[in-house]
Amino acid sequence: MTTKPAQVNNPSWRALEPSLSEVGRKYPNFPPAVLLKTDVQRRGVTYSPEALAQVDPARHMTTIRSNYYDSDRPIPISLTLNDGTSVYLEGFLADSHREPYLVDHDGQNAYLVDQGQALGQVTYWEKPAFYDKRTKSGKPMWQIVSARPQRHTIHPKQYCDFWKLKGQGCKFCAMDANYRKNRKDPRLSIPDIVETIAEALKEPGSSQSLFLTGGSLLTLPPNQKSPEPLSGALSEALPDPLEGELELYLGILKALGALFKSPKFPSQLIATAFNGKQLKRLYDETGLMSYTADLEVLNERLFDWICPGKSKLIGYRGWKERLYRAAEIFGPGNVNTGIVGGVELARPKGFATEGEALGATLAEAKELIENGVWVVSCVWRVLEGSVFFGQKTPSLDYYAALSLGLNKLRQEANFSVDLDNYRRCGNHPDTDLARA
Repeated sequence: MTTKPAQVNNPSWRALEPSLSEVGRKYPNFPPAVLLKTDVQRRGVTYSPEALAQVDPARHMTTIRSNYYDSDRPIPISLTLNDGTSVYLEGFLADSHREPYLVDHDGQNAYLVDQGQALGQVTYWEKPAFYDKRTKSGKPMWQIVSARPQRHTIHPKQYCDFWKLKGQGCKFCAMDANYRKNRKDPRLSIPDIVETIAEALKEPGSSQSLFLTGGSLLTLPPNQKSPEPLSGALSEALPDPLEGELELYLGILKALGALFKSPKFPSQLIATAFNGKQLKRLYDETGLMSYTADLEVLNERLFDWICPGKSKLIGYRGWKERLYRAAEIFGPGNVNTGIVGGVELARPKGFATEGEALGATLAEAKELIENGVWVVSCVWRVLEGSVFFGQKTPSLDYYAALSLGLNKLRQEANFSVDLDNYRRCGNHPDTDLARA
């Protein structure tokens, strides 16, 4: 891993877009810490030798199950600003179009630094005690459950089956490339998951929620390598290709339910968009409280281009209808969909301007909210190994306007963001605004 700033494609990039301070003045009600967090996620970070020297693997989180980034020495998984705002980075990330922020250390404290100016104190995420323990099967518990300050995250399937079908993976995603590079166990065993969560729950105040997510699991005919038959995969004459994914999550959630006294427990599932019958089983048979199925981008034309596998399997309109059905089952406010904020501007087919992209995205978000589904955004990180590697993400001004717009829509609809807010996720600038 290098501690030097990445080579920037255009050294004059700062003159081409509003700075952090300029955006802060334009949106005076936008919390400065959340704005800084957004820009750090947008531009990435690098670490000085002094900052790396302070990383203690016995104390700090330097590895998680979903961490795809290798280095020659331990680096922090993520950072926390001095007001408690989480800056979720999952290791070292830098934007090739802009200089990343520098994390430096003065011997007492770590700081985010830009152009030689310290902008705020940061701390490295603390490692929970269960990370150093092993399950009865011998698996290190950190490989089973990942911890954030807000939640325990379970990735039961570390691969997405859309990548098995040529050209069907989401274009912003690097899961396939990272899986091939690291060759982690693609599946976790339920006994290992339950044992690890039981150990994690012994640590008081360590989590607000349990969170399950992973790549799509598709039950396809043997040796299926062509994407074309997926267009008819949802016909009643064929087995539903999502039944295997449903059964995976049903089994895990039922087993985890034994750890709790109440029939429902704080939990969120991000999965492929299940049909009404499958959603009803999730709600009736488990303690799951909230459900998410990510559209990734709020535009049918761009969804078809960016998420071709999802488009062929279910389609943009079908995906929305399944979200609306989920809201009927789980209740309004307990269902959301995530978008990769900024990917709607990807070239060559994305929106031509940030203004056009913002208007179209918020209009679609309004429709979703009117049907009981709220929208959260994360900051698009252009990952090595993705189809979109090398693309340029939008300006900080765009992300601020997007976050403010989504927050305003939720406020107008009187939607709570409890299931995915700063207490239970910490990765969405727009739900961080609920703190204000």
